Amino acid sequence: MAARIYQRPKSAMQSGKARIDEWVLEFEQSEARRPDPLMGWTGSGDTQAQVTLTFPDKDAAKAYAEKHAIPARVHATPPRRLKLQAYADNFR
Repeated sequence: MAARIYQRPKSAMQSGKARIDEWVLEFEQSEARRPDPLMGWTGSGDTQAQVTLTFPDKDAAKAYAEKHAIPARVHATPPRRLKLQAYADNFR
């Protein structure tokens, strides 16, 4: 079962930066999602897709994947760009 390792992105709902320094190991889905015939909700029988492991750094996540023989891809973290502007710029 393949997995992906990435750094948790900043939440779009708030301006805080909590938990963005964590690295996440997430398993990829092994079977397609399908709608439930009774309720119409989508789901699958793949229980590994529900597992999310967090690590303090990228090396710890890679070491865990290697130790348990999990083929994992590491996704690079995009650089953060700050948009600095003054309050007066809103009135120009």
